[in-house]
Amino acid sequence: MRVPSLHKKPKAKWVLAGAAIGFCLSWLLFLYMFGAMQERQTVVLEKQKNDISELRTQLEIWQEEFKELNKKNLHKLTVQEIEVDIINYEKYGIDDAQSIFSAKEQIKKDLSVLYAKDLETVYSHKELIRQSIENKTLKINKRSYSLHVKEWHFYTTIHIQLEMELEGS
Repeated sequence: MRVPSLHKKPKAKWVLAGAAIGFCLSWLLFLYMFGAMQERQTVVLEKQKNDISELRTQLEIWQEEFKELNKKNLHKLTVQEIEVDIINYEKYGIDDAQSIFSAKEQIKKDLSVLYAKDLETVYSHKELIRQSIENKTLKINKRSYSLHVKEWHFYTTIHIQLEMELEGS
């Protein structure tokens, strides 16, 4: 089988030549557009790389300053929360959760003056706080109870563990 000769069909020559020229022009146009796009991406990536390195140095500076401030502020901690726990109310047959909750809230209300106070100041007055708690009389179910501080922890949250005792016993 033989390839047909093209000298008899000049239109076929023009079509093939046009397709070849169109392919070359489209390839050149693609290379130009792809190159321009890659150049823009390179500029964006370089800018982002510079921003990242700048932000990392700023982050290191901020972290250093933050560590220094934390060291300074460690000495100036303040009381932010007070937690009260009454441990032996079951011994006296108090099953009413509302009564225990209101007793805890009443003690928290009495100690509310400690909020936002310097922790060092609060700790230096711990005996005064103990006396104010132990002098408190709670009335639950028509009985009077006194409180004794069993354990407490001082930090930004003051944890106080109290024991109840029936007054007069």
